[in-house]
Amino acid sequence: MFKKVACTVPGNHRHLPYSAAFPTLRPAVLTENSEQTQERRWTGGGEEVDGGCKEREVAEDVDSVKQFSSELIVEAVVRCLRVIDPPLGNGLSPTLPPGMSARFRLGMSLAQACQDLGYKGEIGYQTFLYSSEPEIRSLLMFLVEKLPRASAEASDQPAGKSALLQKAISAQVRAQLALPWVPPTCRLPLLCRTQSTGMSGIFRSQALSLPYSKGLGKPPVKEVSDYYRDFLLPVTAQPSQYASVPASLLERHALDLSAAQEWENEWNSQGLLTRLSPEGYRSRKRARLQKRIEEQLRAAAQPHPNSPHGPHSGPDLAEMLHSFGGATTGGTVLAKGTRFTHTEKFTFTQEPETSAQQMAAAASVMPSSRQSEEDLLAQQQDELQALQDQLKQLSIRMEEVGGDMKQLSVSIAQVSDELKQRELSNGEKEDSVRVKKQTIDLLPDAENNLAKLQTLVESSAKRVISLASQWEKHRAPLIEECRRLKELCSNRELESSRKLFEIKDLHDKIRQSADEAKKKEGLYKQLITEFENLPKDVSRCAYTQRILEIVGNIRKQKEEITKILSDTKELQKEINSLTGKLDRTFAVTDELVFKDAKKDESVRKSYKYLAALHENCTQLIQTIEDTGTIMREIRDLEEQIETENGKKTVSNLERILEDYKAIRQENSALAAKVREA
Repeated sequence: MFKKVACTVPGNHRHLPYSAAFPTLRPAVLTENSEQTQERRWTGGGEEVDGGCKEREVAEDVDSVKQFSSELIVEAVVRCLRVIDPPLGNGLSPTLPPGMSARFRLGMSLAQACQDLGYKGEIGYQTFLYSSEPEIRSLLMFLVEKLPRASAEASDQPAGKSALLQKAISAQVRAQLALPWVPPTCRLPLLCRTQSTGMSGIFRSQALSLPYSKGLGKPPVKEVSDYYRDFLLPVTAQPSQYASVPASLLERHALDLSAAQEWENEWNSQGLLTRLSPEGYRSRKRARLQKRIEEQLRAAAQPHPNSPHGPHSGPDLAEMLHSFGGATTGGTVLAKGTRFTHTEKFTFTQEPETSAQQMAAAASVMPSSRQSEEDLLAQQQDELQALQDQLKQLSIRMEEVGGDMKQLSVSIAQVSDELKQRELSNGEKEDSVRVKKQTIDLLPDAENNLAKLQTLVESSAKRVISLASQWEKHRAPLIEECRRLKELCSNRELESSRKLFEIKDLHDKIRQSADEAKKKEGLYKQLITEFENLPKDVSRCAYTQRILEIVGNIRKQKEEITKILSDTKELQKEINSLTGKLDRTFAVTDELVFKDAKKDESVRKSYKYLAALHENCTQLIQTIEDTGTIMREIRDLEEQIETENGKKTVSNLERILEDYKAIRQENSALAAKVREA
C-alpha cells in the first residue's frame, strides 16, 4: 500500500515522526535512543485491493503525520479499512471526488466506518478534510492496531488440500453464521439458498410435569416421590410430538422466570410491608383467595328471578362449596325453597307429560308410512310452532311471576322494617311501665322505703369510694405498664421500620451487584474473546526492549528533573540567605549612618545616597524577577503558538472558505439546471 519510508528526526523534536503513528508494526530496522537519532522503516504490502486503482506513493520529504495531505489521509484510511473489514471498506472510494458535497459525504462515511470498528475518539468529515495532527495520529494508530498480522496467519496456516478445504468450509460456515435469520417470506434469493426452510416448524408447546417440590426446601410426599421415580415420563417423552420438546422447554422456562420475577416484585413491594415470612404471606394470600372464591360461588348459587335454570345449578354449586369448606352455609342456601322455585318445579315437571301427550296425539293423528315426506315436514313445522308459542307464553308468565315476586319482596322488606320499629317502641314502653309499677308498689310505706333507699345510696357511695381507691392502687402500675409497653411497641416499630429499610437497601444493593456482576461477566467474556483472537506469535523481545528503553528514558528524565529541582532549591536558599543578609546589613548601616547624620552634614548626604542605592537595588531585583516571569510567559505563548500552528487553523479556515465558495458555485449551477428544466 505504501512504499518504504526512512525518517530521521532529532530526539528532542516536539513532533513525532511519521513512523510513530504506526507503533505496532514490525520495523525492519529499530535503533532508538532518546538522546540520539531515531530511525524507523515501515514496510507495507503492495497489494492492490481496489481493482485497477493506482496506489499513491508517499513523497520522500514526508517525515511526519503533519505533512499528510487530505488525499493521502483518505487513501490510507480506506486501504486500512479494506484490509481490516473488506465488506466495510470495499464500498468506499480511496480518492477524493471533485465535488465538495461528495467529499463531505465520503468524509461522513469514513467517520461512520471508523466508529463501527470501535473508534472512541471525536471523528467527523472535518477529520479528513481539515485534518489535525493529533487526531490523524490517533486514528492511524487505532487502524494499525486493528490490522491483521499476516505472519501469524501464514505461520498458523497448514498445508495440503484437506487443510485448504477445511479452511474454505470454516470460512463459509462463519459467513453463514454471521448472517441474521430471516423469516421465509422475507428472504432474498441469496438467503433462500443459504437458509433452508426444511427444518423450520410451527412453535407448538405442551405442558410439562417436572419432578421437583413446589414447597420451599420441603421434601415431597412419599407417594409423589414414588410417582416421580416410577411413573413420570422423561421430559423428552411427555409431548405428543418430538418437535414440540424445545418449544415446551422454552415456554416452561419462560413461565418459571416470569413467576419468580413476579414473586420477587410482589414480595419487595407488598410482602415486606406485612412483616410476615414468605410462607405466612403465601398462606394468608391463599386463604384470602379461597374466601373470595367461596363468596363468589355463594353469590352465584343464589337463584336469579329471571333465570329459568337457577334451581338446576344448585346441587353442582353445593358440591363445589363442599370442596371449599363452605358446606354448612352453602347447604342452607341451596336447600332453601321459595314460591318461585316451587312454581318453576311444578311447571317443568308437568312439561314432560304435556309433551308426551302431544306426541301421542300426533302419533294417533299421523298416518302410517303411506304419508309423504312433505306432510311429515309440515306436521313437524306445526308442532315446532306450537312448542315455540307455548315457550313464549311460559316466558311471559315467568316474567309476570318475577315482577310479582319483586313487588312482594319490597312489601316484605317494608313490613319487616315496620315490625322492627314497633318491637323497639314496645320494649321502651315495657321498661317505663315496669319502673312505674315498682314506684307505685313503694308508695304505701314511703318513709321506710326512703330511709332504706338513703342507706342504700350511702352504702353505694362508700363502696364506690372504696372501689375508686382500690382502682387507683391498681391503676397507677397499669398506666406505667401501659406506657412502658407503648414505648416498647413504638421502639419495636421504629426498629422494624429501620430493618425494613435496611432490607430494601440490601435488596437494591443485591440487585445492583447482580447487574454489575452480569456486566463484568460480559466484559470478561469479551476480553477473553479478544485475548483469544490476539496473535500468539508476537515477538516479546522487541516490545520488552522498547519498554526497557522507555523506562530508561523516563528514569533519566526523572533524574534530570530531580537535579534541576535540587539546584532550584539551593539557589532559592542562597537567594533567601543573601536577601536576609542584605536586609540586616542595610538595617545596621542605616542605624549607624543615621546616628552620625544628626551631627555631620556630609554624613547626612551619605545617608541619602545609601537610601537611594538601596531603593535602586530593590527596583533592579524586582525588574529581574519581572523579566523572568515575562520570559516564562513568552515561552508558554510560543508553545501555544506552536500547538496552534500544528492544528493548521489558518490554513483550515482558508480551505473552509474555498470549499464554501465551491459549494455555493455548485448550488448555483444546480439551481440554474433546475430552472432550465
